[in-house]
Amino acid sequence: MAFPYKKVLLVGATSGIGRALAGSLVEHGCFVIAVGRRQELLDLFVEEYGADRAASFSLDISKLDAIPDFVKSVASSHPDLDCVFVNSGIQRRSVFSEPESIDMNQIQDEMTVNYVSYVALAKEFLPFFIAKRDTPTSFIFTSSNLALVPILRCSNYCASKAALHHWILCLREHLKNTNIKVIEIFPPIVQTELHDPKHQPDMAETVHGKPFGIPVKEFTKETMEKLLAGDDQIPVGLSNIAFNSWEQQRQQAFRGVVEMMRKGGF
Repeated sequence: MAFPYKKVLLVGATSGIGRALAGSLVEHGCFVIAVGRRQELLDLFVEEYGADRAASFSLDISKLDAIPDFVKSVASSHPDLDCVFVNSGIQRRSVFSEPESIDMNQIQDEMTVNYVSYVALAKEFLPFFIAKRDTPTSFIFTSSNLALVPILRCSNYCASKAALHHWILCLREHLKNTNIKVIEIFPPIVQTELHDPKHQPDMAETVHGKPFGIPVKEFTKETMEKLLAGDDQIPVGLSNIAFNSWEQQRQQAFRGVVEMMRKGGF
């Protein structure tokens, strides 16, 4: 099955899984608009794939006030955009048994980048997509297996991804009778700079002599296979364990509550 969207805006495309997926989407025939903070890496992406297949915008998504003007600029420059893929994320240690180590600015930054910025981007792009009416469009969001099962060392990161996951479940339900498909990707731990010593010095680069997480290439292959198959929920690697077991029960309960409230007029 071919990827159904022709022009993809990918936020968080300068490194890691975002960069890998941006390249894979180009190779599957999409025009990709790469978005990130590091202009030099955006320029390299466009140079590699050519201006006939790629473009770029610079944006720091932690600056929420910049998002409305950014969306207006994208919509004006690319009126045929039909897919917004938000992949940005940061992860920091937050262990509350050591309260002296907790930096509240860092806590706020993590929530802003991992959750609030996704909501802000969707809010601004929604009128643009809804106006397309019969044209299929989509939002693709990268959450995490830690949205389903938290771990202790990065408790705030887990909370930010859980918030994102619950919001995505509701957004999909809100938009189910529109032209907008909502897709969620659940990565496991992947070998990217998200986990490198520069950003998380307390983490070892290897576990028992093996690299920490699955290779980016392996993650990209499974993710693209499921995107091409038309899945709207995409667990990858170890994320399949949680997703295919208790997460199914939780989503069944969610659908039951939705139906009950709908019948009650809510």
